[in-house]
Amino acid sequence: MGQGNLIMLEGLFYRNRRLLILLIALITVAGLSSFYVLPRMEDPVLTQRVARVNTRFPGADATRVESLVSEKLEEELREIDEIKELRTISRTGMSSMTIELRDDIYKVDEVWSRIRDKIDDARVEFPAGAEEPDFEELEVKAYALIVALVWNNPNDVNYAVLRRSAKQLEDRLRAISGTEDIDTFGDPDEEIVVEVQPDKIASLGLSVKDIAKQVESSDAKLTAGQLRGAKSDLLIDVDTELDSLSRIANTPVQFGSEGHSVQLGDIATIRKGVALPLSSLVIADGKPAVTLGMFVRDNVRIDHWSHAAKAALAEFKQSLADDVSVQTLFDQNRYVEARLSGLVWNLVLGGIAVIAVIVFMMGWRNALVVGTALPLSAFMVLAGLRFLDIPIHQMSVTGLIIALGLLIDNAIVVVDEVRSKLHTGMAPDDAVISTVKHLAVPLLGSTLTTVLAFAPIALMPGPAGEFVGSIAISVILAICSSFFLAMTVIPAIAALFADKNEDPAHAHWWQAGFSHAGLRDMYQKSLDFLFARPLLGVALGCLLPISGFIVAGSLPEQFFPPADRDQVNIELELNAHASLAETRQTIETIRQVVLEHPQVKGIEWFLGESAPQFYYNIVAKRENASNYAQALVQLNSAEGGQALIHALQRELDQKVPHSRVLVRQLEQGPPFDAPIEVRLFGPDLHQLSQSGDELRTILSRTSNVLHHKAELADPLPKLTLKIDEEQARLAGLDHAEISNQLNAALEGSLGGSILEETEELPVRIRVPQARRGSINEIASLQLISSIKTADGQPQFVPLTAIAEVKMSSEVAAISHFNGERMNEVQAYLKAGVLPAEALAEFQSKLKQAGFELPPGYRLEWGGEASKRNDAVGNLLANVGVLMVLMVATLVLSFASFRVAALVGTVGMLSIGLGLGMLWLFDFPFGFMAIVGSMGLAGVAINDAIVVLAELRANPEARKGNRVVVRDVVLRSTRHVVATSLTTVAGFAPLVIAGGGFWPPLAITIAGGVGGATLLALYYIPSAYILVMCRQCPLRAVADEPVSRKDESTLISRLKDSLPALR
Repeated sequence: MGQGNLIMLEGLFYRNRRLLILLIALITVAGLSSFYVLPRMEDPVLTQRVARVNTRFPGADATRVESLVSEKLEEELREIDEIKELRTISRTGMSSMTIELRDDIYKVDEVWSRIRDKIDDARVEFPAGAEEPDFEELEVKAYALIVALVWNNPNDVNYAVLRRSAKQLEDRLRAISGTEDIDTFGDPDEEIVVEVQPDKIASLGLSVKDIAKQVESSDAKLTAGQLRGAKSDLLIDVDTELDSLSRIANTPVQFGSEGHSVQLGDIATIRKGVALPLSSLVIADGKPAVTLGMFVRDNVRIDHWSHAAKAALAEFKQSLADDVSVQTLFDQNRYVEARLSGLVWNLVLGGIAVIAVIVFMMGWRNALVVGTALPLSAFMVLAGLRFLDIPIHQMSVTGLIIALGLLIDNAIVVVDEVRSKLHTGMAPDDAVISTVKHLAVPLLGSTLTTVLAFAPIALMPGPAGEFVGSIAISVILAICSSFFLAMTVIPAIAALFADKNEDPAHAHWWQAGFSHAGLRDMYQKSLDFLFARPLLGVALGCLLPISGFIVAGSLPEQFFPPADRDQVNIELELNAHASLAETRQTIETIRQVVLEHPQVKGIEWFLGESAPQFYYNIVAKRENASNYAQALVQLNSAEGGQALIHALQRELDQKVPHSRVLVRQLEQGPPFDAPIEVRLFGPDLHQLSQSGDELRTILSRTSNVLHHKAELADPLPKLTLKIDEEQARLAGLDHAEISNQLNAALEGSLGGSILEETEELPVRIRVPQARRGSINEIASLQLISSIKTADGQPQFVPLTAIAEVKMSSEVAAISHFNGERMNEVQAYLKAGVLPAEALAEFQSKLKQAGFELPPGYRLEWGGEASKRNDAVGNLLANVGVLMVLMVATLVLSFASFRVAALVGTVGMLSIGLGLGMLWLFDFPFGFMAIVGSMGLAGVAINDAIVVLAELRANPEARKGNRVVVRDVVLRSTRHVVATSLTTVAGFAPLVIAGGGFWPPLAITIAGGVGGATLLALYYIPSAYILVMCRQCPLRAVADEPVSRKDESTLISRLKDSLPALR
């Protein structure tokens, strides 16, 4: 009963044509619908494992910020085991902390929640004056759209108009379905500024803080209770809320002991404006602007969202005033469409190449049957991606391209088996049942070995794993889909469309495949020669792979190659004390130099903070930095981008030598700050700074190093008040009171707020800008003494009477790494230079210079080397277990450890062939080459499995009969060559497309598989004769052919034991 049911299942799709059609329809509809609804993006989405915590501590120097804020946070967060790296930079008035979680953490929301709780616990221990920590999870993806509202009027920019327009546009874009979040750049805060004259308020016996308190007391935004009557409840409100500039100007300010008052407008200038100095600035097309960056939800098709956003922008433009225009700085959908259309075209070309190979090797009819596996497998992969919530992007589509030549191998075997059985006169129904029964287990075994080969890539944790993992997932889905189709749809179609009158002996090549008697004779003689000398066959088979391993030692190392993109990133950094105005003057010079190149389409600058993320690899890491600026340079095309970068770097180094300008090409893979990073750890800042200077001196002598910096290199100049303790005490002042009064006068003291629609504008009282921007003016400020005059009036003391103003310097920033003090030295390289080569030269020079750290200090390497080591370690983490499973599959399939070992040697030798191809085509040994080598090891062994299975299935071959061994190899050659050629053809488009990202992977696998074909046909039979037939009598290869009876027996046995291909 069970056997009958099995037969019914094996022939089900051939006998029941309706079921066959319905299954094909189901697969097609599932694939097409998945293609329509799957999100589309340029690159994979990486888990948000990075967050930033900023804590303001106004007036505190870097040392105080370190001890009173940064270390408090570190002590609490040290209890979170999921944290991988904890970086803290303590600057004057600011603690900036970056938190990175471990690579194996995927459920990050729970961890971030616990981290927030720990930050709240640390907040309790902060000193007075330290503000609430600002926690922000950092997105590791690019904005879907970046638009700028540009001020076109040549007169002074009106930020009130720009901010209002930006808010209106933001509301419209938020209303679009799929919008995740919108960030604003270059949007200065507005406030009401009350500038009081120090001399006037001193004559009234008032200080800035006194006036702020009185203004705030006039701003009652509180309820005064409620009237609760029998018929209604009415809210009682006090009409003293500040609601306009005139209301503020009419605020009475009391002074003196007799209760005199004066209106605030009589002693102060009141205006509404942006908070000065500006903390950030955007210059778009050379004009001031406010920029919006839009994130799109990961489950939304970006092309649909982009069309809706463009429609909203077109409608919004019609309502804008003439002074304001909207410019699109970045549209990710343009890159998504270009990237995916290119990959889809490669997919089509690869499919055409594969079908052409099958037509050449098997004939057009068989090619059509085998070719049905391509679209059906692709549809099943799309359905699988939808089920696994994997979007359509360059990695998932490329995985399908890689699988092109692999997924039809099962179909080739099944179609050829069905055709062979039909030629023997077997009924179509019986041919289908016999084929499925015979091939189910071996095809499943070969599928599992390929799946296990790609599994380490799919299981790899961390950013690199998330970046390339979907390649392996697509391959695994395609291979599994191929197996399913080979057991169901393909044999039924092969039997239905078979030409029952076909005569292979008299058919043309386009009917039965290519065949050439002369080539066959030459090939047969080569087999005879080597099988008579198996040791020579083994040696020749090992020659090229071993050569590949030898030349691999000269391959330069690389993590990920640069991106081929029509965008360039420029970073500018001035001295630590540079103002935003000086930074703007510098970027104007740079802008003119850049725009002189005709290849440049435009340049947009972001001052005081990082640019919006226009590329997933660029992480926003700077804010509130007046000495920093970043630019997005848009090119007309990606062609010649590296030459332009070199030219711009030379010109800008000459034009602005006083600053550090980096013209950087965009990189692939997980982000890092600098290609070369050296972390120095130790307790003493002076020693860390000195050691960092020594490293920078050596870096300056290292080839291809453009710029270098150390976090402890640049001191921060400041004004120091040397207080005369005796005079201060006599004046009734102490250090704290002096600091508070100066801070209130210079930075301002808040006194209430004004509500404008939904926005609250603070009222800030301070001295005029002219009194804040000069050392002499600051020194002449009057301080209120706590000692009253005889008539009870406050006394004023000039600052110069109790203090001497001097210039001094302090440490600009103090860095911690996982709780330890650190000085990080960074080096930036010329575009196109491999970091591994520059690092090797630098390490050699370090050794020559005899660089040593004192006891208690140590050195660690960061940058690209650290990221690469982490990624490779994660990739190899699961290899051991998966290799054991692969070996177990081979041993159980062949019931022999020796045969499994032979197959394993082919996998190793094929890696040598792949590395040799990398060397031949002059590609570095990067992460994608490593990924290709791992996949190659599982793919290349399938040809060897085919030949070994044929040899073990034949009793005469097992006895060492060289004639039979030769004939078995001859009969396997068409299968082996066909599947190898289809694999190579599938990778051809990726190689032809060029670039630095895909060719190393494609060349490694294609070259290894091509070489593995020769290993399977020459090395494996020779090694089999040596290893498995040592105790058998050796029989020389005979000139006469095998007898007709033996040949018939051999054919029968071969057809009954046809192994799996891939």
